[in-house]
Amino acid sequence: MGKVVHFEIPADDVSRATNFYTKVFGWKANALPNMGYTIFHTGPTNEKDNMLEEKGFINGGMMQKTEMIKSPVVTIEVDNIEESLKQVVANGGSELQGKMDVGDMGYSAYIKDSEGNVIGLWQNKMK
Repeated sequence: MGKVVHFEIPADDVSRATNFYTKVFGWKANALPNMGYTIFHTGPTNEKDNMLEEKGFINGGMMQKTEMIKSPVVTIEVDNIEESLKQVVANGGSELQGKMDVGDMGYSAYIKDSEGNVIGLWQNKMK
């Protein structure tokens, strides 16, 4: 069963929005300028790899709003992105952005579900 493992918030002004989320919710932000992305840690993380230490939290990210990503996105973990993309199309959805390599962590993709919502897919490399 696919579990929600990440969220993304697009912003017109990433700096302003980062300030909002860190001040309002107390999230820790880690900007990755070379990727045009900011990671949000929504709960306590360990020093070694910044992974969450408590259940009930999901880390997320923020990027510049684009034509494709205009509203928040939930990301669902899958075992195999290629197979999941086939299932998306077979069941009335569409592929927006195919499999993308995300360093040594995993792969991501974006789809539209049967209702037009943008959803992220994630496959870990370390399984």
